[in-house]
Amino acid sequence: MKKTETDQDSSRGEWAYGRLKKEIANGAMGPGSRVRENEIAERLGISRTPVREALRRLEAEGLIVHAPHQGAIVAELDHQAVIELYDMRETLEGTAARYAARHASEAEIQDLGELVESEQENVGDYNALAQLNKAFHAALYRAGHNRYLLKALLSLNDAMILLGGTTLAVPDRFPAAHAEHQDIVKAIADRDPDRAEAAARTHIRNAQRARLKLLRARLVTDHTEIPAPAEY
Repeated sequence: MKKTETDQDSSRGEWAYGRLKKEIANGAMGPGSRVRENEIAERLGISRTPVREALRRLEAEGLIVHAPHQGAIVAELDHQAVIELYDMRETLEGTAARYAARHASEAEIQDLGELVESEQENVGDYNALAQLNKAFHAALYRAGHNRYLLKALLSLNDAMILLGGTTLAVPDRFPAAHAEHQDIVKAIADRDPDRAEAAARTHIRNAQRARLKLLRARLVTDHTEIPAPAEY
């Protein structure tokens, strides 16, 4: 069956949404940057209709906002928002680790362990480490086997996109984060919910401290670019 023009616009809108979200995540469209519908349409080689659809979705997710005298921009997180984001992440991920200790299958625990082992193979490659970190946390969420918790965590991850560079680039952060991941997996494998939750909460609190250190460094260096993508 031949696609209608509406179907084609919808398909292009989905593609544009994924493309723009990826550009926000990797820093190509940084926090505070102007978002012009006609320029994006020209750059992507599509009409303004699917671009408009993509921008509406990104706005609904809080990734694009309207600022006075500027129009649409990529959203920025202030210091307090970052603290609140990590506080909520600590609560949710601690719960996910607790549930994983109760409900994760042996295959899921093995997958978590293999992801942590892979980190050592990519020491110094912060982009690769950030992607492995993202995969580890996504696997942890799924291992909790609670669809409502998973939905809340995935929603929180949309905001995490706005953070910028990975905290794994902070000196001495990777060895500590790697050990923290090991502690989480060990507690889950031992079927110890209390220890798993405590290990996950410690991990996120330490990530929060590293994130605030990155923000301070960015202010000191007048918004010097930090490697992307963000640590999840």
